[in-house]
Order: sequence, then C-alpha cells, then structure tokens
Amino acid sequence: MRICLIVNKKDREILRSKTKPFSLTRENKKELKALSREMRLAMKRAGGVGLSANQIGKDVRMFVAEVAEEDGRPKFYAILNPKIVKFSEKKTIEEEGWLSVPETYGAVPRAEKIVLEGETLEGRKIKIKAWGVLARIFQHEVDHLDGKTFLDRTKEVYKVEKRI
Repeated sequence: MRICLIVNKKDREILRSKTKPFSLTRENKKELKALSREMRLAMKRAGGVGLSANQIGKDVRMFVAEVAEEDGRPKFYAILNPKIVKFSEKKTIEEEGWLSVPETYGAVPRAEKIVLEGETLEGRKIKIKAWGVLARIFQHEVDHLDGKTFLDRTKEVYKVEKRI
C-alpha cells in the first residue's frame, strides 16, 4: 500500500480534499476492516503513529492510530466518521511530522484536551476524551480528513534527513 505524497500533483488533490462521511453497512463492514488492517501495516512500516484514509488515496472519512498506554502496551484505534466536538482552551506546542511529507517537521500548537466522536468498525457510536499525545494525534488525523496538514498550522518547517 502506497502512502500519497504532497509533492505529487494527483496525490496533493486527494490530500487537500475534505473526505465525506459515510454510513457503515453490512456490505462495507468487511471491506473497512480489511482497509484498517492494511492502513495499520502501512503506518507501522512507515514509522508513523497515525494514518488517514486519504493518505492512501481513499475518499473515506476514517483514520487509524496506535499509541502506547500508561503500561506501555500499544492501543490501536480505527475511527470512522471522526469529529472533534470539544477543544480545551489550553494549547501545547509540539513537533509534528507527516508521512505524506517525509523527513519534514514543524512545531504545531494544538488543544491539550479534546473530545472526539465517531464510530467503531463494528458500528458502535463512541466518544473519547483524549489528552496529551493521543489528543494531538486525533487532531492531526482529523485535520488530514478535512484536507489540512500540519504545514498549515506551523510557522517554521525544517527537514531532518533519515539516518540508517
């Protein structure tokens, strides 16, 4: 599975377009579960912690993310039709990168806490209160689904070459 790159004109059109909400049906449930598995693998291969469906060329309002819980074990999220319904006033500034712009980073201000609503792959409505790294990842991925990038939110961009 190929991750779209912002330098490609066709990819840029996909990455800069807002994805459309959709209804989960019995017919598309199996397909979406398979897509989430593929996205998780692509995210891990690329060394990321989150990946939106439009980053792999799919016009689906969905993202996957994986973060370590307090005990160090990874927690995987596959969120359909995500929407942030509450942002804290307090912001933090942290470095972010984007798999669609490799080796490029910038300091991005984000709400410290959020409330995200969406659906699971089983079709259950969910509401997640997130803070810290998880809140940042969720905001970052929802931005992608809205056609925005961290490049739109940072004042300074810098490159870091990959070391082997």
